[in-house]
Order: sequence, then C-alpha cells, then structure tokens
Amino acid sequence: MADLLTDSEFEKFRKLIYDESGITFSDTNRSVLDSRIKERLREEKIDTVEEYYNRVLADKEEMKLMLDSVTTNLTRFFRNQPHFDALVNYVIPHLLEEKKNSADKTIRVWSAGCSTGEEPYTIAMILKDILPAPYTFAITASDISLKSLMVGRQGFYPTARINGVPENYLERFFTKTETGYQVKKELMDTIHFDYHNLQHDSGSKNLDIIFCRNVLIYFDEAAQLSVIDRFWNSMSPSSYLFIGHSESLFGMKTKFEFLKTEWACLYQKNLK
Repeated sequence: MADLLTDSEFEKFRKLIYDESGITFSDTNRSVLDSRIKERLREEKIDTVEEYYNRVLADKEEMKLMLDSVTTNLTRFFRNQPHFDALVNYVIPHLLEEKKNSADKTIRVWSAGCSTGEEPYTIAMILKDILPAPYTFAITASDISLKSLMVGRQGFYPTARINGVPENYLERFFTKTETGYQVKKELMDTIHFDYHNLQHDSGSKNLDIIFCRNVLIYFDEAAQLSVIDRFWNSMSPSSYLFIGHSESLFGMKTKFEFLKTEWACLYQKNLK
C-alpha cells in the first residue's frame, strides 16, 4: 500500500467529501485526509484506496463513518464565555420580551456541530437556571460525527473534561462518580441529540437561537452561504445566531444583521 494518496485519489476523496458535507480539504491539510483514510483502510482490512472508495460509494453507513473520521471535534464546557454572557444578558431578555404576549413560551435552540455535547449541556444549564416560569426550552444538538453524538447522549465526562463548569452547576446538574461526572436526567431530557449533515435542510422551523461555532471554517464560501441561508429559513422572525469568534459573515450576501452587544458579537434575524 502506498504511503500517501496519489493526486488522483486525493482529488476523488476531496470532491466526494465536499459534495457530501461541504468540508473542504486543500493541499495544506491533505495529510489529515490521508491519515484518516488510511486509518479506515486498516480498520476495515481493505487493501487498496480504490477498493475503499468504491465501498464508500456503495455503503451509506461507511460514508457516515468516513465523514466522522475526517472531522475534528474540539470543545469544552462554557467555551468562549462572552457568548454565554451575551446569551444571558441580551438574547434571553429580548426573547422573553418578544414572547410575553404570545401563547408560545418555548425557546427553541439548535446547537449545530455540537461535538461531544458540552455546548448544548452548557446552554441547557444556563436556561434551566435563568428562565422564569412559565417559559420552557427545547434544544436540538446535531453533529456529523456519530462517535461524538454517542458521548453527548451518554452524558458522562471524565473529571478533566469538567473544567469551567461553575461549582453550583456541578452540584445541581451532575452526579459525581469515581471516574468523572454524569449529567443528571433532568438536564439530559432537555436535549435531543441527532445526526445531521449541514449540507442538507434540517426541517426545523421557528428556532430562536442557533449556535454554530467553529464549524464554518471547514467550508468554502459557497458551502458557508448555503448553510447560512438554511439557518435563516429555519429561524423565527426575531432570532439570534452565534458563530465562532474567529468566524465572520462579513462580505457574504446574507440577510443577517451584525449585532455588537456589550458582551460579544453575534448575528440577528430581525423581521419586525
């Protein structure tokens, strides 16, 4: 077996991954794709790159596993605290004001690219803590990585992964074990973990908040714009979008308004 993908093999996988997920591989991160594909060949005991490519084309489950293997999942609880400060001090008060005369008292949140679940659990803890009655919330957490989703669904985190969780939240929402912390059922029940490829429509409607942080950096501009447009169509008339602090919609033809708060910058859909 060759040490590296040939140019033609790299191009075939690069195009396949882009068409399926919007994730872009260039010459600068070619080695990552190379190592992940070779790892799948070893795990599946397949001898040639061509044989594996044909397997991926014919097997939807292997396609999911291959896409899982080429993604990077880095996250932690309360990652980029200013975003959560803006959520507490700006976004939630505005949403409560919007909904005060409405029969709909549910705040709908999508954590897109949720990785192993720390982000949606962080949002859930905050909303459990600050939402007054009769308001409730529902969180959908999605990712293209099946392995990451399984961790989120199980809700168990080793002690080292709990860094950043305030002590009062730790006591209220987790059960300590010998090897780590288990999220309590009352919090787990507020989150629906689901596989989703951002290249496709989620089917969601009237979302009040979307977190999609440090995901767009893996897409080229055309794929980014497609994702952002789908977000717009899935959101309520007055709603909020959080993207990564190193990401920006600047220069892109989107309908979102840039919103600079005292705590963090985000984007707003405002049709009122």
